[in-house]
Amino acid sequence: MPADVIDVQSFIDSRQVGRFQITVITLCALVVLLDGLDTQVIGYLGPALARDWNLSRAALGPVFSASLAGLMIGLLVIAPLADKFGRKWAIIGSAALFGCFTLLTATAQGVSGLMVYRFVAGIGLGGALPNALALTGEYCPGRRKATLVIIMFCGFSLGSILGGGLTAAIISQFGWRPVFLVGGVLPLALIPVLVAKLPESIHLLALKGGNPDKVRNLLQRIDPEFSVPADAQFKMAEPGAKGVPVAQLFRGGRGVGTILLWIVFFMNLLDFFFLQNWLPTVFTDSGLSTETAVLATTLISVGGIAAGILSGPLMDRLGPYNVLAGLYIFGSVFVALVGMAAASSLSAVIATTFAAGFCVSGGQKSVNAAAVLFYPTAIRSTGVGWALGIGRVGSIIGPLAGGWLMTAGWSTVAIFRLAALPMLIAAAVIFAMGLRYAPPNEN
Repeated sequence: MPADVIDVQSFIDSRQVGRFQITVITLCALVVLLDGLDTQVIGYLGPALARDWNLSRAALGPVFSASLAGLMIGLLVIAPLADKFGRKWAIIGSAALFGCFTLLTATAQGVSGLMVYRFVAGIGLGGALPNALALTGEYCPGRRKATLVIIMFCGFSLGSILGGGLTAAIISQFGWRPVFLVGGVLPLALIPVLVAKLPESIHLLALKGGNPDKVRNLLQRIDPEFSVPADAQFKMAEPGAKGVPVAQLFRGGRGVGTILLWIVFFMNLLDFFFLQNWLPTVFTDSGLSTETAVLATTLISVGGIAAGILSGPLMDRLGPYNVLAGLYIFGSVFVALVGMAAASSLSAVIATTFAAGFCVSGGQKSVNAAAVLFYPTAIRSTGVGWALGIGRVGSIIGPLAGGWLMTAGWSTVAIFRLAALPMLIAAAVIFAMGLRYAPPNEN
């Protein structure tokens, strides 16, 4: 009698989201939260670093970009390794790396040391993100995948908000170093929990076919009431990948989509990190206190969470491309308005910063989910990681460009009008991607 053959994704699709999957999503969200805290906190601390070390505004640009450069390396290198060897230990190793080097950042005695520590921490920060996104998507039913991936990635914005609140609470009394101490201790404390509770990707295990007992156990944890036959075989309704994972991004009709996604990630992250790193300084220069400027900047992340709650269900129902195009079009308007509001009232600052965050930060969460949906299991971490990695070129250019334009004497209004342009480009590119790849009922 032939053994039962179980399609792993069909099995997950036929079940409700249970306690085990919620645990996976929560653990990934905690990793991403701490990743967001450690990535964003340097922007909040920029004014204090400039004051303590007598740095010019332009000198802050390389400091902001050091961890982003490391982050890009982590995304480009660790993500393909995870597709080959597994996602769980890539996440754990990455958390250990950015936790240790964030702790060391608190001991920096000058700009060069600070940049080295932030660069190495960035490698760990980059290694964690694509694997958390991929692992979450692989435990979600298809009908709710975009929603749950975006909700998980809201952890990044929560981490940014936590970093802003932590900075505002600590910096005036204790300075900037304790903020990095907290940012380093928290991921290291999470590691034992990840070792004990975080599973390996069930998709990868089924695709590689080397350990059916682990797949059987994971299916049983997804649905404790289902008895998996002892002789069951497991499959994925998608092919494996041979050769170098990065090369697979351009095969199977994915080449154009990969390039278009890279452009969108580049534009979105350029604007996101420009806003995240420079708004505290811009708002402080306009007369707000450091604490108020930091808290106002966290509205970028608050807006992103609000967008994620709305955009996920819309993407699951309507597809990702039109939803993203709409976010980016409105984003271009609100990014330009932030520059005008900076010299206006606090209420205008709050309203425009929240709205810009809704579109820019919300757009980033949504395009992350679009990448998870676009790439198959065998190259999912590679696809998401390389899209984020190429995007990180934009995240490096954004902070640097802000410093250059300020040094060149551009007005705040003119700088933010220019910063609106990447959102328009992203809208056009994601719309074009939809024309090529969206199913007919989504066009």
